[in-house]
Amino acid sequence: MKALTYHGPHHVQVENVPDPGIEQADDIILRITATAICGSDLHLYRGKIPQVKHGDIFGHEFMGKSLKPERT
Repeated sequence: MKALTYHGPHHVQVENVPDPGIEQADDIILRITATAICGSDLHLYRGKIPQVKHGDIFGHEFMGKSLKPERT
């Protein structure tokens, strides 16, 4: 899947990252259909949150369609 990853203040990249998997019994996987940017995303982008590390994935404002999990 593609994700927006952090690489320093004012430097983000869209990269291919591994697809998520089901880890817990109540996990779901979403196919994202829409997303938005909020104020905290801008703080992250500007490097104002020191806990953000290179390669961290941005994004927490989204909606999507639940996909049927493949249980193994």
